[in-house]
Amino acid sequence: METSISYYLWLFIVFLFLIKKYLQKTNKRLPPSPSFSLPIIGHLYLFKKPLHRTLAKLSEKYGPILYLKLGSRPVLVVSSPSSVEECFTKNDISFANRPQLLAGKYLGYNYTTVIWAPYGSHWRNLRRIAALELLSSSRLQMFHDIRADEVRSLICKLFRWSNGSEPQSLDMKSTFFELTLNVLMRVIAGKRYYGEDIGESSEAKMFEQIVKESFQLSAPNIGDFLPVLKYVGSGGLEKKLVKLQKMRDEFMQSLIEERRKVQSGSVSEQKSKTMVDVLLSLQATEPEYYTDEIIKGMMQVMLSAGSDTSAGTMEWALSLLLNNPEALAKAQTEIDEKIGKSRLIEESDLANLPYLHCIISETLRMCSPAALIPPHESSEDCTVGGFNVPRGTMLLVNAWAIHHDPKLWEHPEQFKPERFQNAQERDVFMYLPFGIGRRGCPGEGLANRIVGLALGSVIQCFNWERNGEEMVDMTEGTGLAMPKAHPLLAKCSPRPTMLALLSQL
Repeated sequence: METSISYYLWLFIVFLFLIKKYLQKTNKRLPPSPSFSLPIIGHLYLFKKPLHRTLAKLSEKYGPILYLKLGSRPVLVVSSPSSVEECFTKNDISFANRPQLLAGKYLGYNYTTVIWAPYGSHWRNLRRIAALELLSSSRLQMFHDIRADEVRSLICKLFRWSNGSEPQSLDMKSTFFELTLNVLMRVIAGKRYYGEDIGESSEAKMFEQIVKESFQLSAPNIGDFLPVLKYVGSGGLEKKLVKLQKMRDEFMQSLIEERRKVQSGSVSEQKSKTMVDVLLSLQATEPEYYTDEIIKGMMQVMLSAGSDTSAGTMEWALSLLLNNPEALAKAQTEIDEKIGKSRLIEESDLANLPYLHCIISETLRMCSPAALIPPHESSEDCTVGGFNVPRGTMLLVNAWAIHHDPKLWEHPEQFKPERFQNAQERDVFMYLPFGIGRRGCPGEGLANRIVGLALGSVIQCFNWERNGEEMVDMTEGTGLAMPKAHPLLAKCSPRPTMLALLSQL
């Protein structure tokens, strides 16, 4: 009899517990969500490329705070300045984590790089190194001559290609890509891979392959949302990541060994120190922490985050200018008036070229490499816009949707650099090309210097034409940094007023 009573008592307790859990679940006020969710895959069936446009359409229908179930992952999508502000002010620490995606396991040295590391003391130290040791204003100024030298080399190359009877059609995607990679490799490891005085090398080809594959494989993939695919095969993605990381690791290690040989051979002046040299000096003081793996991770982040993004921004900017020749003429007039025709633009001139800044800002608004800000993840339960957001929810900020919202921007699909002439009056959460919050991009200063100097120089020195009568195709391709679907082909010719100067370079 006692056994029977005990059995029913426990059954009643379990029943109350289940009722409590059910009521807790139903009482949670989750954000709006598409009503139809399929078993296992959830809302993944709704997705089409490009992802930022799909999410923007869903937000138009369900609101700027959207809750999705993507396979096994709950996802919060925000696409309004007020919701972004709430995520990165009141809830900044709550959303300071990164989700553990497959790319971070392999390309992020098991989630230990500054991009992939979880929020904590290790990440804070990496961020401090990036901000103070590698990307501070004084360190960027130290590498000023490298940027100036590479942009001058670009101008000389364009002059040789274009100084003929008929303007030649140039592939500007690869041209800008080679410029940014040269700058970054010289800054990071003191090496240069592209130029008319440099023959093709297997090392340069490997370097380019590493950068391109890193962008192709770093984006979230279907296996990140449906872990079961790991056991049934998911297109061999994991094998590709393992192979790519092995190639990246060996390549970065060879660069470290080269700098070690340089350091042991002679003591370099502080001015000539590369970023690897700085990291090796930190390793000498704390070898247990600053391992070769930590150094390689920092190198890979610098190369991945700084190369394709800056090159892509310049390609998009020139494409927009070719489709809007009046803006190109206005930029040339500004440069002629402020700089003259007897010298090339220098970095110190950029502060005096507000319209050039407006062109770059408008390009980043319309065609930001970070159409979706790299994902965050909530480390605790929190609220956004009055809605409950459970712990472990992936946060996606749709910067593209905010940048193209007609409630925020007048005629958002039109290229209007003038809209940034009073940028200081604008809500900071309306414009997010470099992310926001404590995990915002630390390389903003370097990117602005490279893009400003290079774009300003090609505008100053050359007249540009489309490759044909039709407008430049502005279709977006697929990839982590929102590339153009079709590389920009354009024609340039030396501006008559710059011929004398260009002939002397």
